[in-house]
Amino acid sequence: MVKIFCVNSGETKSFQSGTALHSISKEFSLGLQYEAVAARVNNEVEGLNFKVYNHKDVEFIDITSDDGMRMYVRSLTFVMMKALNDLFPGRVVRFENPISKGYYCRMDGGIDEAQVAQVRERMREIIAEDIPFHRVDCRTAEAIEVFEKLGRVDRVRLLKTYKYLYTSYYILGDYIDHYYEGLLPSSGYIKLFEIEKFAEGVLLRVPDQDCPTTLEDKVPQEKLQERFEERLHWHQVMGVETIGDFNLAMNMGHEVDLVNIAEALQEKRFSAMADSIKERGARVVLIAGPSSSGKTTSSKRLSVHLLACGLKPVAVSLDDFFVDREKSPRKPNGDFDFESIYSIDLPYFNSALTKILAGEEVELPYYNFVTGRREYHGNKIKLTPQMVLVIEGTHGLNPMLTEQVPEKEKFRIYVSALTSMKLDYHNYISTSDTRLLRRMVRDAKYRGFSAVETISRWPSVREGEEEWIFPYQENADVMFNSSLFYELAAFKSQAEPMLRAVPQTCREYSVARRLLRFLDYIVPLRENILPLTSVIREFLGGSTFTY
Repeated sequence: MVKIFCVNSGETKSFQSGTALHSISKEFSLGLQYEAVAARVNNEVEGLNFKVYNHKDVEFIDITSDDGMRMYVRSLTFVMMKALNDLFPGRVVRFENPISKGYYCRMDGGIDEAQVAQVRERMREIIAEDIPFHRVDCRTAEAIEVFEKLGRVDRVRLLKTYKYLYTSYYILGDYIDHYYEGLLPSSGYIKLFEIEKFAEGVLLRVPDQDCPTTLEDKVPQEKLQERFEERLHWHQVMGVETIGDFNLAMNMGHEVDLVNIAEALQEKRFSAMADSIKERGARVVLIAGPSSSGKTTSSKRLSVHLLACGLKPVAVSLDDFFVDREKSPRKPNGDFDFESIYSIDLPYFNSALTKILAGEEVELPYYNFVTGRREYHGNKIKLTPQMVLVIEGTHGLNPMLTEQVPEKEKFRIYVSALTSMKLDYHNYISTSDTRLLRRMVRDAKYRGFSAVETISRWPSVREGEEEWIFPYQENADVMFNSSLFYELAAFKSQAEPMLRAVPQTCREYSVARRLLRFLDYIVPLRENILPLTSVIREFLGGSTFTY
């Protein structure tokens, strides 16, 4: 017998060794708003088919949790992949990226409206059949043979560079696939979805996490999709579409070439943006983006290209226009809400900006984060015809920030680290996880924070981004992808020890384990070959820029 402490109810009960979590869940009063879809077992996320052989702490979770929603989406994706394989066997399918509050998927040879309707109906049939997701644990060599027979070259390449002796894959009916995290017990757990024609493929729509009985509202994100398509094009040209491709190239000694190509592609983007700013005659360049997107380095590298165009950039930080700390807006729980646009003194900022653009001399403030007050140290500016204000900050694309500045004088840039590569064709790495790794490494190096501290703050950061940043990203004149396809390999050496140090007793342990799972697949890259002006030097350290 094993003892299970249920975190939800605070009770401990005994069960036969080997009992699955879905059976255990029925013996406790969970108090969840919706059906349990997964559980945190000793703070590590597991599917409900997980069998318990030792004493455990178990917290059951539903679809309203981040981990529960991820498991729901993975399982729904598996159902869609099976439906596509049933209807169009032999066609290569790629799960590309999240977009418009859904997930974009492409199939070689394309797909039309009638075929989308077929896929939708087949998915509904698979869900109605309530087919179990069956996990198979085996030697990695055996898994390679399985996927070689299936023609899944993307999966084979990844497994051939995997460092562990054993791995796993899943079976749904007669369809085999792999996911690096767990799945729902069966297809019948999926209650709501939609699939529709989108771009060159389909958009898989999922439930609203806060209200799972309704679908997420679609959000137009044409500019964002263009950046994803641009990324995909270059990866296909270079032959490094997946981590498996990247690992093989690394093992063949091409790491310097990979770094140089990635950096050259970004350099072309900075040059093109500088040319566009000069052609427009813009006097204010606004650079915005979510946390750890590389805004600061991007603004500095863009400034170099502006100088090469004959312009003189003047850096302005929105942080220096914060209101005095006691005047900062607060969250419902009473904490300061530093993510809100109202943490900036908008009237004062607009007044200063208007005066600067009118040719007046203005003294810029300096915000002292220790005292929570603005100070003045004699930093005065007066624009000349060759000068361009480069304003970097979270809220740069929010219309309220520069509502008194004529549109023709503004050039808006949205910067984000749009994850560059997938593990394989069916497993993408989220942009949020890439940025979390960036922030975690930077926080440890420059702020003395542990991985636990950074991970614990991340949900609040994400909440602020959803409210104050993402709704305005399509306002950008240009979207810049600051992600480099080699960066996860570069972060690996610094990030892994930090993540492994997260104690199992912390709730943050589940996030640490998830990040480690996909880092395990990646061949590390030597940090000393990275350019000193690279965007990721902002996080790893060693940059020639001053921050």
